Amino acid sequence: MGFIGTVVDAILLVTFLSLSLVPPLLDAQALLPESVVPDALVRLYKWYTIEHQDYLLLEQPAFFMALMKLELVFTWPLAMINLYGLLTSKPWFKSTCLIFGSALLTSTTAMVGDMLGSQKPMADKLAMMYSPFIALGFLAVLRGLVLPSAKASFANGPASALKKRA
Repeated sequence: MGFIGTVVDAILLVTFLSLSLVPPLLDAQALLPESVVPDALVRLYKWYTIEHQDYLLLEQPAFFMALMKLELVFTWPLAMINLYGLLTSKPWFKSTCLIFGSALLTSTTAMVGDMLGSQKPMADKLAMMYSPFIALGFLAVLRGLVLPSAKASFANGPASALKKRA
């Protein structure tokens, strides 16, 4: 797959891993009652929203809450599926990567667009924090469309590719 493909897969691996953990632990707090969430996670969530003045989490506008539900029902499972598909070189990985990237790109663009259009304090800083996810979504779309699937498992590294050629 080459050096660029390996770098892209490494970036996506970190993305899928983080998006397999963050939504159920932190993002779900926007939808769940505080009483069902462990105190340490509640403190972390409150610290983040107040420290960064994330008005989307503080005010919870309807479009954002819909995107949070979409993330938990659709994007989060796709992140876990893609993590498995990438690590085991499944043939369907390109398709699910394309779907994941499209969903991430679309939802994050809506949030950043709202931030850039708002007159809220710290909105520009928040947009800069959220913007890398647009790039990650675009990278996942490109991985799904352009880069060939690896013949060797990402987890086994280049050594397994050499063994298969022999």
